[in-house]
Amino acid sequence: MDRFAVMRTIADLVVRMARDHPTWGCERIVGGLAHLGHRVAPNTVKRILHAHGIDPSPQRRRRTSWRRFLRAQFSSTAADFFTTEVWSARGLVTWYTFFVIDLATRAVEIVGSTPSPGEDFMKQVARNLTDTVDGFLREKKFLILDRDAKFSDAFRGLLDSAGVRVIFCPPRAPNCNAFAERFVRSIKSECLDRMIFFGGGSLRRALAEYAMHYNRERNHQGIGNRLIEQGPRKSGRVGEVVRRPRLGGLLNYYERAA
Repeated sequence: MDRFAVMRTIADLVVRMARDHPTWGCERIVGGLAHLGHRVAPNTVKRILHAHGIDPSPQRRRRTSWRRFLRAQFSSTAADFFTTEVWSARGLVTWYTFFVIDLATRAVEIVGSTPSPGEDFMKQVARNLTDTVDGFLREKKFLILDRDAKFSDAFRGLLDSAGVRVIFCPPRAPNCNAFAERFVRSIKSECLDRMIFFGGGSLRRALAEYAMHYNRERNHQGIGNRLIEQGPRKSGRVGEVVRRPRLGGLLNYYERAA
């Protein structure tokens, strides 16, 4: 394939990715192209978008001393809740979803969702997280939490007995749990805010699909635009580029056809 044909292919892919994903900026598109074997500078992506009348999303990064501290804690994880409104026979009900994120790898696990996150729910969450076979925290030493009252003494006691130390964020300091907050922003803007849920089952299915996409198919700028779980990659630039949709095309993944 000659140079001009390659550039046309890259331009088509840039436009395709930008239109499929309105929230993707230049860096995210660069990561998607790299996975397909095309190494392109962000400025090139910006020029292509401008030529097609597509504005790039602004890329703003804020670094704090707290973030630098967290990056040094390779055995640390963070956790938090986010809420989603779900339609039920009783009307609109608020569901609470608990998740954990590994600060080193950015891997995320959706632990559970419920409209009533009481003591029994939280104790079961702690048991699942510290399970010696497949618990997300089985090899972790620290868990960063905010000061939500749902993180009760019983919940913290189960974690402590498994060797996991809880680190509380300072009061009124959401930036101290920045990695968890960033995940909430991603799942809300890319998935939850763009769907209407009827019953808990539909919410759980969407959460499972997004978690699969986030861990296996989504490029992450915080780890060099790589995938969290690297599977077998079809190398080279030969072969049709196919789109693998999830949730009816709300989420998409690009790869070379076999």
